[in-house]
Amino acid sequence: MEQVTDHILAAARKVIAVHVNYPSRAAQRGRTPEQPSYFLKPSSSLAVGSAGAPSTVERPAGCELLGYEGEIALIIGKPARRVGIEDAWSHVEWVTASNDLGVYDLRYADKGSNLRSKGGDGFTPVGPTLIAADTVDPAKLRVRTWHNGDLVQDDTTAELLFPFARLVADLSQLLTLEEGDIILTGTPAGASVAKPGDVVEVEVSSADLTTGRLVTRVAEGTTPFADFGARPRTDDLQREEAYGSREAAGLPAPAAILSPELKAKLESVSTATLSSQLRKRGLNNVSIDGLTSTRPDRRIVGLARTLRYVPNREDLFKAHGGGFNAQKKAIDSVNEGEILVMEARGEKGTGTIGDILALRAQVRGAAAVITDGGVRDFSAVAAMDMPTYYANPHPAVLGRRHIPWDTDITIACGGTTVQPGDIIVADADGILVIPPALAEELADDSIAQEREEVFIFEMVQQGHSVDGLYPLNAAWRARYQEWEAGKPND
Repeated sequence: MEQVTDHILAAARKVIAVHVNYPSRAAQRGRTPEQPSYFLKPSSSLAVGSAGAPSTVERPAGCELLGYEGEIALIIGKPARRVGIEDAWSHVEWVTASNDLGVYDLRYADKGSNLRSKGGDGFTPVGPTLIAADTVDPAKLRVRTWHNGDLVQDDTTAELLFPFARLVADLSQLLTLEEGDIILTGTPAGASVAKPGDVVEVEVSSADLTTGRLVTRVAEGTTPFADFGARPRTDDLQREEAYGSREAAGLPAPAAILSPELKAKLESVSTATLSSQLRKRGLNNVSIDGLTSTRPDRRIVGLARTLRYVPNREDLFKAHGGGFNAQKKAIDSVNEGEILVMEARGEKGTGTIGDILALRAQVRGAAAVITDGGVRDFSAVAAMDMPTYYANPHPAVLGRRHIPWDTDITIACGGTTVQPGDIIVADADGILVIPPALAEELADDSIAQEREEVFIFEMVQQGHSVDGLYPLNAAWRARYQEWEAGKPND
């Protein structure tokens, strides 16, 4: 094995990168390509990686999203032009580790080329050690990435969408791969964002052979972009792409479609009726139990936002409990008509919300707050127009038993699972969690069921037995259909 040197990298006239190649990455992106696709990185983006002394890459001034991607790099040893798959691997001389860095803040300006977003100086560290290609099976390589010491990527080449030999052969059909050219072969799931001060390490191995860890430290750039070119900008879509998911990026889950028409339908039926329709569909564990409402006269319908508390541990509370913590972030970001649902593990020995934060939620237009823990300042909270569902009043602050930990994730509240974007329906009978995909048909069937029950109620009032009437047998259903036909349409 040899060390990667400036001389080796200087021989690279082309750096070619594959967009998507690992099934885990394709699943994360939500798209699986039928054929490989590529982009070019300038050779000036290359940097020598050293195991002993990390290379440094700048996150450009004004940028937020410096993405890292641990990859296996192939270095061409002899020119390849229109080679077949069976011969392609023989044109690869070396295998090593690389980090395909890029700033998502400039993707919009590249129109797919990735030139500025991925072509910055130092954005392609390579090394530290070369593994001879003829000593390994290209289908038995492993790539791992660590971010600040945590293993975040770990995958093998056993089930690549496009094996390495296919990449070499495919590229060679149109362009000549020259000695020293580098192919970056794609990244598995787990790629994310590095911030100034972070350290990213990448290692490629096969059996007892290893490249060693390619270590890159991130620094903050200090020179701003000039005003005569595209300036960095980003949005939530780019944050989701850079971090790998909305949850990892700290973004709320995409809202379910709760149209005014669907909302009105769900408001028109009781939770008792909805519960029976959910049960018909095999959903028996969708009620948030054991809570009381400050406004039992109200029926509410809204989309769930979530907040999770974990048990208090004093050292962790110091880091997570103060300042603009997860509790305050959740309340300060709840939107009009949404319902903030809190997981407090059923712990009643402290408050999870008080009058000031409840007022903030109400001012922001929250439809309700639901917690399976305690409520402080209960008289003031109970006097508000916004309903709060709670386990009990309690005077203690949340730090007695809780740490506000994270938001907009899947939680457990009152014995059931709640996901961001679930539809919550609550009234005097209880609180239901409705999967968004079922909501429309559930509402329609519930309306039909309640229409039947109006007929049944009238028949019972007239003195009829419930035998055969509730539920309707064939004879009673025929009478119901006659009754229904004679009613005006609402």
